[in-house]
Amino acid sequence: METEFELDAVDRRILAAMQQQGRATFDELASAVGLSASATLRRVKRLEEAGVIAGYAAQVVPERVGLGLTAYINVRLAKGGGGGNPTEDFAAAVQAWPEVAECSALSGEMDLLLLVRVRDMAHYSRFVMDTLLRHAAVQDCKTSFLMRRLKGTTGVPL
Repeated sequence: METEFELDAVDRRILAAMQQQGRATFDELASAVGLSASATLRRVKRLEEAGVIAGYAAQVVPERVGLGLTAYINVRLAKGGGGGNPTEDFAAAVQAWPEVAECSALSGEMDLLLLVRVRDMAHYSRFVMDTLLRHAAVQDCKTSFLMRRLKGTTGVPL
């Protein structure tokens, strides 16, 4: 687990402002947090170098680009037997699957949770039958489909 980076009140204001408006100029950001543009730039660079800010990306609405079906798939991995590590084998494979937006290891009955975005039920079926269930580490999976998104954020509470 990575160590926590010590944030002061100004760092938190910068991060909060950037989460609200990621395309703000440094002048706009500086005005929002009460610093000069150059001091704000130095702070942002420091946060980037420390790995607090991991990158920048546009937030794309999946449905607007033809990905109308979102599924959460609980995956149970096979235990032992093959000599390799099923979690590591699966983690390596899932990196190449474009349908999988997120993959998290969990405690509890299932081992992993996948957030999957596909065009439609036929695309989902092909992904599960031809990709997911064909992986040697996968023992079982259970799917829940997104009916309606009640809250969605990429922000982190500061």
